[in-house]
Amino acid sequence: MTLMRGQRDALDDFSPRSVGIDGVDKTVYVAGSGPAVVLMPEMPGISPDVARFARWVRDAGFSVYLPSLFGVDGAYPEAEAGGSIARRACVSAEFRAFAGGGTSPVVAWLRGLARLAHAECGGPGVGAVGLCFTGNFALTMALEPAVVAPVVNHPSLPLDDPGGLEISDEDAAAVAERVARDGLKVLAYRFAGDRWCTGRRFAAYRALLGDAFDGRVIDADAANTDPPPFFRDVVGCAHSVVTAHLVDQDGHPTVRARDEIIAFLAERLGAQPE
Repeated sequence: MTLMRGQRDALDDFSPRSVGIDGVDKTVYVAGSGPAVVLMPEMPGISPDVARFARWVRDAGFSVYLPSLFGVDGAYPEAEAGGSIARRACVSAEFRAFAGGGTSPVVAWLRGLARLAHAECGGPGVGAVGLCFTGNFALTMALEPAVVAPVVNHPSLPLDDPGGLEISDEDAAAVAERVARDGLKVLAYRFAGDRWCTGRRFAAYRALLGDAFDGRVIDADAANTDPPPFFRDVVGCAHSVVTAHLVDQDGHPTVRARDEIIAFLAERLGAQPE
């Protein structure tokens, strides 16, 4: 599916569902078949680039569960509107955007979604892919036993601590214990020079997870030089490896990262490409 710049993605090849967990209802877009992957959108929402990545995962043999957490579903990420969405999310009770806030409460809902997806799709477990604002959610979702393939893409929280992790001390200890007990592996990506996801942040992940953390860094010069306005004017640096800053060309470093993520999910979930 090819969209013109500014055109909205209708998401009409996904089935929108209202999913209620612990008394909270959210819209979740579902597509595909095979083992489940919960794909969380980046700021400022389910953009056409996020939906494109979801389709790639779906076409690789997975059932994709794409929850709407903020923003306008399918909208192109313009700078002013995207900035307003980001500011609202930063003060929302569902998220912990700043240092000292601990694990974002919305992760409990996302763990429930992972349980539901596993019950519906079966298989050895569920993949969890976070992007930017939701990047670290993939790690804290791993406190749900059904989550066996967490992918942490350019995690940006906490916004005010470049070397911090968006996780409570209790949850951090529990995640480290699960890594040691179950042999859990965590795949992660960032661009070199990313001011929202720094080398210090990746170092903090490695300090917590040890060799279970596979943090991969891509040269900033490889990033798409014409991203949507929100990423050009608000983000302001190479950041979104498999969405806004991906260059859709065979053999490109960002496409290789996409393929490595899908291979990681397939290895752990047993999916077969359609």
